[in-house]
Amino acid sequence: MSYLGAERVVRNYGVMGIIKAALESAVRYMAYDLGPKGIRVFAVSPGPIMTRAASGIANFNTLLENDAAKAPLGRTVTIDEVGALTAFLCTPGSSGMTGQTIYVDAGAHIVA
Repeated sequence: MSYLGAERVVRNYGVMGIIKAALESAVRYMAYDLGPKGIRVFAVSPGPIMTRAASGIANFNTLLENDAAKAPLGRTVTIDEVGALTAFLCTPGSSGMTGQTIYVDAGAHIVA
């Protein structure tokens, strides 16, 4: 799991942005190295979701509200939507994919 903070500065996200950027880079390198063995690698980047990890981010509720307001779908995503995308990545339908960071954030990442 990654987050937009890997690409852009997100207030109060701190060192997690650096960590997520490293994760996304590792996904690309692992996909390159493991692809010949038929192993596919992805990062999934949901928008903000209220989780235990999120509780450590200052003003997280404001982040949720701001994301919902700017997202083209006008909301944040659910855990179930993130799970559905992740499950799809395990199916033959995604067999031609590897090395990507895939956003499931109601479109919020496309809006500045």
